Amino acid sequence: MSALSLIVFAWLFEACFGWPDWLYRLIRHPVVWIGWLVQLFEKAFNRSGWSASWRSVAGALSTLSIVLLVTILAVGVSLALPNSWPGHVMEILITSSLIASRSLFQHVNAVWTALANNDLDASKLAVAKIVSRDPNQLDRSGVARACLESLAENTSDGVIAPLFWGILFGLPGLAAYKAVNTLDSMIGHQNSRYQVFGGFAARLDDFANWIPARLTGSLLAGASMTQKAFRVMWRDASKHRSPNAGWPEAALAGALGVRLSGPRSYAMHMYRDPWLNPEADDPEASDIEKGLTLYLRTLGLCGAILALLALSIQYAT
Repeated sequence: MSALSLIVFAWLFEACFGWPDWLYRLIRHPVVWIGWLVQLFEKAFNRSGWSASWRSVAGALSTLSIVLLVTILAVGVSLALPNSWPGHVMEILITSSLIASRSLFQHVNAVWTALANNDLDASKLAVAKIVSRDPNQLDRSGVARACLESLAENTSDGVIAPLFWGILFGLPGLAAYKAVNTLDSMIGHQNSRYQVFGGFAARLDDFANWIPARLTGSLLAGASMTQKAFRVMWRDASKHRSPNAGWPEAALAGALGVRLSGPRSYAMHMYRDPWLNPEADDPEASDIEKGLTLYLRTLGLCGAILALLALSIQYAT
Protein backbone atom coordinates (compact mmCIF):
# COMPACT_ATOMS: atom_id res chain seq x y z
CA MET A 1 0.00 0.00 0.00
CA SER A 2 1.37 3.42 -0.95
CA ALA A 3 1.91 6.09 1.69
CA LEU A 4 -0.84 8.25 0.14
CA SER A 5 -3.37 5.41 0.15
CA LEU A 6 -2.45 4.50 3.73
CA ILE A 7 -2.94 8.06 4.95
CA VAL A 8 -6.22 8.57 3.08
CA PHE A 9 -7.77 5.34 4.43
CA ALA A 10 -6.42 6.02 7.93
CA TRP A 11 -7.87 9.52 7.90
CA LEU A 12 -11.26 8.23 6.73
CA PHE A 13 -11.26 5.66 9.55
CA GLU A 14 -10.26 8.28 12.13
CA ALA A 15 -12.87 10.76 10.91
CA CYS A 16 -15.60 8.14 11.19
CA PHE A 17 -14.61 6.33 14.36
CA GLY A 18 -11.75 8.11 16.12
CA TRP A 19 -9.84 6.06 18.70
CA PRO A 20 -12.47 3.87 20.41
CA ASP A 21 -12.92 4.35 24.16
CA TRP A 22 -12.76 0.62 24.81
CA LEU A 23 -9.41 0.44 23.03
CA TYR A 24 -8.11 3.42 25.01
CA ARG A 25 -9.10 1.74 28.26
CA LEU A 26 -7.41 -1.45 27.12
CA ILE A 27 -4.07 -0.17 25.75
CA ARG A 28 -4.26 3.64 26.12
CA HIS A 29 -3.08 5.53 23.01
CA PRO A 30 0.20 5.78 21.04
CA VAL A 31 0.59 9.45 22.00
CA VAL A 32 0.24 8.44 25.65
CA TRP A 33 3.03 5.90 25.12
CA ILE A 34 5.22 8.61 23.62
CA GLY A 35 4.38 10.81 26.59
CA TRP A 36 5.54 8.12 29.01
CA LEU A 37 8.83 7.93 27.11
CA VAL A 38 9.26 11.70 27.30
CA GLN A 39 8.61 11.64 31.04
CA LEU A 40 11.19 8.87 31.49
CA PHE A 41 13.91 10.83 29.66
CA GLU A 42 12.99 14.14 31.30
CA LYS A 43 13.14 12.67 34.79
CA ALA A 44 16.49 11.01 34.08
CA PHE A 45 18.31 13.83 32.30
CA ASN A 46 16.74 17.18 33.22
CA ARG A 47 18.82 17.57 36.39
CA SER A 48 18.54 20.88 38.19
CA GLY A 49 22.09 20.48 39.48
CA TRP A 50 23.57 20.39 35.98
CA SER A 51 24.78 23.49 34.19
CA ALA A 52 22.60 25.10 31.53
CA SER A 53 24.97 23.86 28.81
CA TRP A 54 24.77 20.25 29.95
CA ARG A 55 20.99 20.41 30.32
CA SER A 56 20.72 21.84 26.83
CA VAL A 57 22.84 19.03 25.38
CA ALA A 58 20.92 16.44 27.43
CA GLY A 59 17.63 17.84 26.16
CA ALA A 60 18.75 17.76 22.53
CA LEU A 61 20.07 14.20 22.82
CA SER A 62 16.92 13.10 24.64
CA THR A 63 14.74 14.64 21.95
CA LEU A 64 16.67 13.01 19.12
CA SER A 65 16.72 9.65 20.95
CA ILE A 66 12.94 9.67 21.49
CA VAL A 67 12.20 10.63 17.88
CA LEU A 68 14.61 7.96 16.64
CA LEU A 69 13.15 5.26 18.91
CA VAL A 70 9.58 6.06 17.84
CA THR A 71 10.58 6.11 14.16
CA ILE A 72 12.41 2.78 14.42
CA LEU A 73 9.40 1.23 16.14
CA ALA A 74 7.10 2.53 13.39
CA VAL A 75 9.43 1.15 10.70
CA GLY A 76 9.46 -2.19 12.51
CA VAL A 77 5.67 -2.28 12.67
CA SER A 78 5.38 -1.42 8.96
CA LEU A 79 7.83 -4.18 8.02
CA ALA A 80 6.37 -6.76 10.38
CA LEU A 81 2.78 -6.47 9.16
CA PRO A 82 1.92 -8.91 6.36
CA ASN A 83 1.28 -7.59 2.85
CA SER A 84 -2.35 -8.70 2.93
CA TRP A 85 -5.68 -7.15 3.83
CA PRO A 86 -5.40 -8.02 7.58
CA GLY A 87 -1.97 -6.36 7.65
CA HIS A 88 -3.25 -3.33 5.77
CA VAL A 89 -6.21 -3.01 8.15
CA MET A 90 -3.91 -3.14 11.17
CA GLU A 91 -1.57 -0.52 9.67
CA ILE A 92 -4.54 1.73 8.88
CA LEU A 93 -5.80 1.40 12.47
CA ILE A 94 -2.39 2.25 13.95
CA THR A 95 -1.91 5.17 11.56
CA SER A 96 -5.39 6.55 12.25
CA SER A 97 -4.52 6.91 15.94
CA LEU A 98 -1.97 9.60 15.05
CA ILE A 99 -4.52 11.87 13.32
CA ALA A 100 -6.93 13.92 15.43
CA SER A 101 -9.59 15.48 13.20
CA ARG A 102 -12.56 13.85 14.94
CA SER A 103 -11.39 14.47 18.51
CA LEU A 104 -10.62 18.12 17.71
CA PHE A 105 -14.16 18.64 16.43
CA GLN A 106 -15.61 16.97 19.53
CA HIS A 107 -13.57 19.06 21.97
CA VAL A 108 -14.37 22.36 20.24
CA ASN A 109 -18.01 21.39 19.88
CA ALA A 110 -18.18 20.78 23.65
CA VAL A 111 -17.02 24.35 24.29
CA TRP A 112 -19.55 25.76 21.82
CA THR A 113 -22.41 23.71 23.31
CA ALA A 114 -21.66 24.94 26.83
CA LEU A 115 -21.36 28.59 25.76
CA ALA A 116 -24.51 28.39 23.62
CA ASN A 117 -26.35 27.13 26.72
CA ASN A 118 -24.92 30.04 28.76
CA ASP A 119 -23.01 27.66 31.02
CA LEU A 120 -19.75 29.57 31.44
CA ASP A 121 -18.34 27.20 34.07
CA ALA A 122 -18.87 24.18 31.82
CA SER A 123 -17.31 26.03 28.89
CA LYS A 124 -14.23 26.79 30.99
CA LEU A 125 -13.88 23.12 31.92
CA ALA A 126 -14.24 22.15 28.26
CA VAL A 127 -11.77 24.72 26.94
CA ALA A 128 -9.22 23.75 29.61
CA LYS A 129 -8.90 20.38 27.82
CA ILE A 130 -7.56 22.02 24.64
CA VAL A 131 -5.63 25.09 25.86
CA SER A 132 -2.94 25.59 28.48
CA ARG A 133 -3.97 29.07 29.61
CA ASP A 134 -5.73 29.67 32.92
CA PRO A 135 -9.48 29.20 32.27
CA ASN A 136 -10.41 31.00 35.48
CA GLN A 137 -9.18 34.26 33.94
CA LEU A 138 -11.53 33.96 30.94
CA ASP A 139 -14.91 35.56 30.32
CA ARG A 140 -17.30 34.45 27.55
CA SER A 141 -15.35 36.12 24.77
CA GLY A 142 -12.08 34.88 26.29
CA VAL A 143 -13.33 31.31 26.21
CA ALA A 144 -14.47 31.73 22.60
CA ARG A 145 -11.14 33.28 21.63
CA ALA A 146 -9.10 30.52 23.29
CA CYS A 147 -11.29 27.88 21.67
CA LEU A 148 -10.95 29.34 18.17
CA GLU A 149 -7.19 29.77 18.52
CA SER A 150 -6.91 26.12 19.58
CA LEU A 151 -9.10 25.08 16.66
CA ALA A 152 -6.83 26.93 14.22
CA GLU A 153 -3.54 25.74 15.68
CA ASN A 154 -4.66 22.13 16.14
CA THR A 155 -6.05 21.97 12.62
CA SER A 156 -2.40 22.32 11.68
CA ASP A 157 -0.76 20.27 14.46
CA GLY A 158 -3.40 17.56 14.74
CA VAL A 159 -4.57 17.12 11.15
CA ILE A 160 -2.68 18.81 8.32
CA ALA A 161 0.85 18.26 9.66
CA PRO A 162 0.28 14.53 10.34
CA LEU A 163 -1.21 14.13 6.86
CA PHE A 164 1.72 16.03 5.33
CA TRP A 165 4.45 13.97 6.98
CA GLY A 166 2.50 10.74 6.54
CA ILE A 167 2.07 11.29 2.81
CA LEU A 168 5.79 11.99 2.49
CA PHE A 169 7.11 9.11 4.61
CA GLY A 170 4.22 6.84 5.57
CA LEU A 171 3.66 5.59 9.14
CA PRO A 172 7.32 6.24 10.18
CA GLY A 173 7.10 9.88 9.06
CA LEU A 174 3.79 10.38 10.83
CA ALA A 175 5.06 8.71 14.02
CA ALA A 176 8.21 10.83 13.99
CA TYR A 177 6.13 13.99 13.66
CA LYS A 178 3.86 12.99 16.55
CA ALA A 179 6.93 12.34 18.69
CA VAL A 180 8.26 15.83 17.89
CA ASN A 181 4.88 17.44 18.55
CA THR A 182 4.41 15.56 21.83
CA LEU A 183 7.89 16.58 22.97
CA ASP A 184 7.10 20.21 22.25
CA SER A 185 3.79 20.08 24.12
CA MET A 186 5.43 18.48 27.16
CA ILE A 187 8.85 20.13 27.45
CA GLY A 188 8.90 22.95 24.89
CA HIS A 189 7.82 25.60 27.40
CA GLN A 190 9.41 28.93 28.23
CA ASN A 191 9.74 28.38 31.98
CA SER A 192 12.55 27.69 34.43
CA ARG A 193 12.12 23.91 34.27
CA TYR A 194 11.98 23.38 30.51
CA GLN A 195 13.42 26.46 28.80
CA VAL A 196 16.91 24.99 28.54
CA PHE A 197 16.15 21.26 28.44
CA GLY A 198 13.26 21.61 25.99
CA GLY A 199 14.67 24.35 23.79
CA PHE A 200 15.80 21.97 21.06
CA ALA A 201 12.43 20.18 21.06
CA ALA A 202 10.63 23.49 20.60
CA ARG A 203 12.84 24.50 17.67
CA LEU A 204 12.47 21.06 16.08
CA ASP A 205 8.69 21.38 16.34
CA ASP A 206 8.89 24.81 14.69
CA PHE A 207 10.78 23.22 11.81
CA ALA A 208 8.36 20.28 11.49
CA ASN A 209 5.34 22.61 11.37
CA TRP A 210 6.76 25.35 9.13
CA ILE A 211 5.22 24.08 5.88
CA PRO A 212 2.06 22.49 7.39
CA ALA A 213 1.14 25.70 9.24
CA ARG A 214 1.25 27.72 6.04
CA LEU A 215 -0.66 25.01 4.20
CA THR A 216 -3.29 25.07 6.95
CA GLY A 217 -3.66 28.83 6.77
CA SER A 218 -4.06 28.65 3.00
CA LEU A 219 -6.62 25.83 3.28
CA LEU A 220 -8.65 27.73 5.89
CA ALA A 221 -8.58 30.88 3.81
CA GLY A 222 -9.43 28.96 0.63
CA ALA A 223 -12.32 27.12 2.28
CA SER A 224 -13.71 30.43 3.55
CA MET A 225 -13.85 31.76 -0.02
CA THR A 226 -13.09 35.27 1.26
CA GLN A 227 -10.28 37.56 0.21
CA LYS A 228 -10.12 38.99 3.73
CA ALA A 229 -8.94 35.67 5.16
CA PHE A 230 -5.94 35.71 2.82
CA ARG A 231 -5.34 39.41 3.41
CA VAL A 232 -5.36 39.15 7.21
CA MET A 233 -3.20 36.02 7.10
CA TRP A 234 -0.48 37.67 5.00
CA ARG A 235 -0.64 40.89 7.01
CA ASP A 236 -0.84 39.57 10.59
CA ALA A 237 0.62 36.04 10.71
CA SER A 238 4.14 37.29 11.43
CA LYS A 239 2.88 39.26 14.47
CA HIS A 240 2.36 36.05 16.41
CA ARG A 241 5.16 35.04 18.79
CA SER A 242 5.07 31.57 17.25
CA PRO A 243 6.63 31.33 13.77
CA ASN A 244 3.83 28.96 12.75
CA ALA A 245 0.65 29.38 14.81
CA GLY A 246 -0.01 32.85 13.41
CA TRP A 247 -0.78 31.48 9.94
CA PRO A 248 -3.86 29.38 10.70
CA GLU A 249 -4.97 31.74 13.48
CA ALA A 250 -4.78 34.85 11.30
CA ALA A 251 -6.57 33.05 8.46
CA LEU A 252 -9.35 31.98 10.82
CA ALA A 253 -9.61 35.47 12.32
CA GLY A 254 -9.99 37.02 8.87
CA ALA A 255 -12.44 34.37 7.71
CA LEU A 256 -14.73 34.80 10.74
CA GLY A 257 -14.30 38.56 11.09
CA VAL A 258 -13.05 38.37 14.70
CA ARG A 259 -9.83 39.27 16.49
CA LEU A 260 -7.63 36.54 17.97
CA SER A 261 -4.37 36.21 19.91
CA GLY A 262 -3.79 39.36 22.00
CA PRO A 263 -3.21 39.35 25.78
CA ARG A 264 -3.54 36.00 27.53
CA SER A 265 -2.60 34.43 30.88
CA TYR A 266 -0.54 31.26 31.32
CA ALA A 267 0.20 29.98 34.82
CA MET A 268 -0.18 33.45 36.37
CA HIS A 269 2.02 35.06 33.70
CA MET A 270 0.42 37.57 31.36
CA TYR A 271 1.61 37.72 27.74
CA ARG A 272 0.90 41.01 25.96
CA ASP A 273 0.76 39.65 22.43
CA PRO A 274 -0.52 41.77 19.53
CA TRP A 275 -3.95 41.12 18.08
CA LEU A 276 -4.55 39.30 14.82
CA ASN A 277 -7.20 41.16 12.80
CA PRO A 278 -7.24 43.89 15.49
CA GLU A 279 -9.94 46.00 13.86
CA ALA A 280 -12.54 43.26 14.40
CA ASP A 281 -14.65 42.47 17.49
CA ASP A 282 -14.07 39.76 20.07
CA PRO A 283 -15.54 36.34 19.16
CA GLU A 284 -18.74 34.99 20.67
CA ALA A 285 -20.28 31.52 20.93
CA SER A 286 -21.81 31.83 17.45
CA ASP A 287 -18.32 32.33 16.02
CA ILE A 288 -17.26 28.92 17.38
CA GLU A 289 -20.13 27.36 15.45
CA LYS A 290 -19.00 29.22 12.31
CA GLY A 291 -15.44 28.12 13.01
CA LEU A 292 -16.49 24.47 13.19
CA THR A 293 -18.36 24.83 9.90
CA LEU A 294 -15.25 26.32 8.31
CA TYR A 295 -13.16 23.55 9.85
CA LEU A 296 -15.31 20.89 8.17
CA ARG A 297 -15.14 22.74 4.86
CA THR A 298 -11.36 22.93 5.22
CA LEU A 299 -11.14 19.18 5.78
CA GLY A 300 -13.37 18.68 2.76
CA LEU A 301 -11.09 20.86 0.65
CA CYS A 302 -8.05 18.96 1.88
CA GLY A 303 -9.75 15.65 1.13
CA ALA A 304 -10.61 16.79 -2.40
CA ILE A 305 -6.99 17.79 -3.01
CA LEU A 306 -5.75 14.40 -1.78
CA ALA A 307 -8.29 12.63 -3.99
CA LEU A 308 -7.11 14.60 -7.02
CA LEU A 309 -3.52 13.82 -6.10
CA ALA A 310 -4.28 10.10 -5.84
CA LEU A 311 -6.08 10.12 -9.20
CA SER A 312 -3.21 11.97 -10.81
CA ILE A 313 -0.68 9.45 -9.53
CA GLN A 314 -2.84 6.55 -10.65
CA TYR A 315 -3.27 8.07 -14.10
CA ALA A 316 0.46 8.78 -14.40
CA THR A 317 1.33 5.17 -13.59
